[in-house]
Amino acid sequence: MVHIIGAGPGDPELITIKGRRLLQNADVVIYAGSLVNPVLLEMTKKGCEIHNSASMTLDEVIACIEKAEAKHLDVVRLHTGDPAIYGAIQEQMDELKKRHIDFEVIPGVSSFLASAAALQQEYTLPEISQTVIVTRNAGRTPVPERESLKALATHQATMCIFLSIQMIEDVVKELIDGGYPSDTPIAIVQKASWPEQKIVRGTLTDIAGKVREAGISRTAMIVVGHCLDTEYALSKLYDPSFTHMYRKAHE
Repeated sequence: MVHIIGAGPGDPELITIKGRRLLQNADVVIYAGSLVNPVLLEMTKKGCEIHNSASMTLDEVIACIEKAEAKHLDVVRLHTGDPAIYGAIQEQMDELKKRHIDFEVIPGVSSFLASAAALQQEYTLPEISQTVIVTRNAGRTPVPERESLKALATHQATMCIFLSIQMIEDVVKELIDGGYPSDTPIAIVQKASWPEQKIVRGTLTDIAGKVREAGISRTAMIVVGHCLDTEYALSKLYDPSFTHMYRKAHE
């Protein structure tokens, strides 16, 4: 069995209990380079074969898995965050299916959720935004025009932008051109949940300069939206006048 595991955003304690157990029992681990906290690799058992996929092609990763499977070894493919988001796992799963190799996916904590925790922020505030858009700016990997930042910005939802901090000036221009006011609050979280975590806050007007000043050029989440600095309505969930199946309204 091959276990594709989301290792969490960085803090080694944010891997799931199931993911940790499978990692500790693995015979072979293929991990996603410098994005995986090396502390996690220290959890592996003595004699575990460890490969860094940063220098490997898809064919080499699959060949490594095939070799282990032929020996009936347990394989862990260790990805960052949650592998379902920008994890490039679909192509790996499809290759495993072609080869009739059994696998399972163990979800993890994504960096956009770890960023919310770092910011001590709820993304979905009542009467402000009930939608979170997870996206990225176009780079070496293209983005469909209908999903451009400019197009998505028209919704005025909370937006979590991956893999784009090195293009912060372009990101800001796209967001403003799409309709976000220039004074919209924005936050940058670099390496959320790692010991070296860094947070920079600002508005669309000044954030690019602050990012450059902070020396942030990679491994950072961009969070933009009115949820970051605004008055909001209280949730109905705990409103004493609101009735639901578990609680009667107080008179």
